[in-house]
Amino acid sequence: MATDRPLTIALSKGRILKDTLPLLAQAGIRMLEDPDKSRKLIFETSRDDVRIVILRATDVPPYVQYGAADIGVAGKDVLMEHGAAGIFEPLDLEIARCKLMVAALRDAPPVSGRLRVATKFVNIARQYFASQGRQADVIKLYGAMELAPIVGLADRIVDIVDTGNTLRANGLEPTEMIAEVSSRLIVNQASMKTRHADIQAITDQLAAAVVAQRG
Repeated sequence: MATDRPLTIALSKGRILKDTLPLLAQAGIRMLEDPDKSRKLIFETSRDDVRIVILRATDVPPYVQYGAADIGVAGKDVLMEHGAAGIFEPLDLEIARCKLMVAALRDAPPVSGRLRVATKFVNIARQYFASQGRQADVIKLYGAMELAPIVGLADRIVDIVDTGNTLRANGLEPTEMIAEVSSRLIVNQASMKTRHADIQAITDQLAAAVVAQRG
């Protein structure tokens, strides 16, 4: 992999971007434009040797895995769903915290036989219920998971829970926790070898920023 090009960091818009930018600033990396006011996908930074690309959250791991980005920031939920072949995960950034949970209608009775589970986390759901020896038919949805149990599409959902307000507003409650989720720094394995000094320096600076933000 060539080393004369800028180091590429992949981020996703929204909460992860908002929470990551102050940490990057501690490492001397600041975006020169406001991504919320631009239609660009590639952004220059205060360092000539570093650029940032803005992707969908689910696209960050494959960009890093296949070397289109050297470094990325992705939620643990996305990493669990995508798989982590070809990726190092050297640092928990301790941002964008939430929980990946199973939820059901409030006071829903136990299900005998096969569960129907609605989720966008198809791989995680299959692995979780299989690990418990429970048979489940997993239905992939892209949004509005809370509706599925209400209209009888599914017995349970698997989704990210932050405050739980959306579940409560729709008559659901969390029943099982699959994983604690936070955003992680991820690094392409080949880049870690060819750009080791640069990547290690950024990792160390981010680790110091994480400690500092704990207060």
